[in-house]
Amino acid sequence: MANLAISGLTKKYGNVEVIHGLDLKIEDGEFVSLIGESGCGKSTLLRMIAGLEDITDGTIAVNGSVINEVEPKDRDMAMVFQNYALYPHLTVAENMGFSLRLRNVDKAEIRKAVGEVAEMLNLTPYLDRLPKALSGGQRQRVAMGRAIVRRPQVFLFDEPLSNLDAKLRVQMRVEIRALQRRLATTSIYVTHDQMEAMTMSDRIVILNKGRIEQVGSPLDLYDRPANLFVATFIGSPAMNLLDAAIERDGGGPVARIGSSKLPISDPVKVSEGDAVMIGIRPEHWQLADAASAVGLPFDVEAIEPTGAETHVYGKVSERAVTVALRDRLQPGSAGRLSLTARPDKVHVFRKSDGVRLD
Repeated sequence: MANLAISGLTKKYGNVEVIHGLDLKIEDGEFVSLIGESGCGKSTLLRMIAGLEDITDGTIAVNGSVINEVEPKDRDMAMVFQNYALYPHLTVAENMGFSLRLRNVDKAEIRKAVGEVAEMLNLTPYLDRLPKALSGGQRQRVAMGRAIVRRPQVFLFDEPLSNLDAKLRVQMRVEIRALQRRLATTSIYVTHDQMEAMTMSDRIVILNKGRIEQVGSPLDLYDRPANLFVATFIGSPAMNLLDAAIERDGGGPVARIGSSKLPISDPVKVSEGDAVMIGIRPEHWQLADAASAVGLPFDVEAIEPTGAETHVYGKVSERAVTVALRDRLQPGSAGRLSLTARPDKVHVFRKSDGVRLD
């Protein structure tokens, strides 16, 4: 069991700094995902934790002991790679027990450990097969089994599901999460797929150009994004953003968007006339009475029925907007609707730097 403490972590390639003084704590038994756009530094950070990349500055500590100079093989961490990294000439059993064989563990103990993990992963019928005789999902299970057999303090996952088809990815993410809960092993998971991160993680770390934008539970990030980057990165379809100015209409504040008004919750540090960006998630829009004084004119351009929801695409004040409705609108219908939203579902961001204000 292990907790990790990352402090002031920096990585440079020559004069180019790609990781900028990161601070992060991961608790014992926690499942933490690192996500962000391509090139944000998530895989580099994972490799630094594993010892596969040198640290330019800062420290990584496990259970209070700094491991900066500890060799990868001595860090008691197991890594599951994107491309499985199985030995093609070894059987499933030999692949899974390879690390134990390198440690000169007794053969009987290796057989016992491999058998237990194979049973856990439903791989027992395949122990004598070569990797080429396995499906993608089975190969990924073998890669996971090889990591589990070691009984490490920390699991490191580097986009392990990206080579699988969509249906198998859903199945495997459920299996990985259930397995991690059963083993209660600290796990760090790199992915570009926000759905994987949202459904599997205790906490998510959102990285942007080598810096941490926000750390929190999946629903914290979804419900209270710290800034515009997080707001638009988390959620599919993405959050809608509109230019607005704050006004006081009687007792409560409103966001003026073009010639229309939208009631909002009273945000902190927003004065009359301040230019802001407001964000509304597609499912938080509501249809308003077209004759109502409160509501945003929405020019419909396309309607897509998806079954559970109807996605409506159009524009509000010349900005593209996506609306997810439970109402079933006909695909051929177009024209103008009027939109509103509950004040507590309207996010307010400072326009100058994108920071959340409420």
